[in-house]
Amino acid sequence: MMGPTGKITAALLALAVLSGCDSGVGESINRPMNPETRDQLVESGAIADPDRETIWDLFTNVDDPNVTVEVNRYLWNASLEILDFMPIEAADPFSGVIVYGYGTPPGGNRAFRATVYITDPALDARSLRVALQSRSGAVGRETARSVEDAILTRARQIRIRDGDL
Repeated sequence: MMGPTGKITAALLALAVLSGCDSGVGESINRPMNPETRDQLVESGAIADPDRETIWDLFTNVDDPNVTVEVNRYLWNASLEILDFMPIEAADPFSGVIVYGYGTPPGGNRAFRATVYITDPALDARSLRVALQSRSGAVGRETARSVEDAILTRARQIRIRDGDL
């Protein structure tokens, strides 16, 4: 007959021997779960549903910084002010794109349309791109650059006015 110390020693010895065996248990951790099994476990309540949203999800930051685009508000407002002679066809403040229809600038006789791209939250020339077109075709890069400069200048004026500098 084996005493309590002998039983504990035998159990520890058996565990040591089994831990050295390759049972394949660790391999199942790296394999994805069968979708049918996952659905059954979710329905039974054994695991949480990863697609379920709760009120607590409002307090977590799930935005991927590689996907979200932040837009500089000064560039956005300056674009709206400078190109106010053109009708807005579409505007998406989350992606920073404003699409304008044809409009004639004050004192001009040629109609233009524009698309403004604001790609960064910085008040910087690299954050702004303007694609300009007239009814006869593409407009020279110098004209588009002068519109960009006007928007950047107005954005800086708005920022100074707001007292952020």
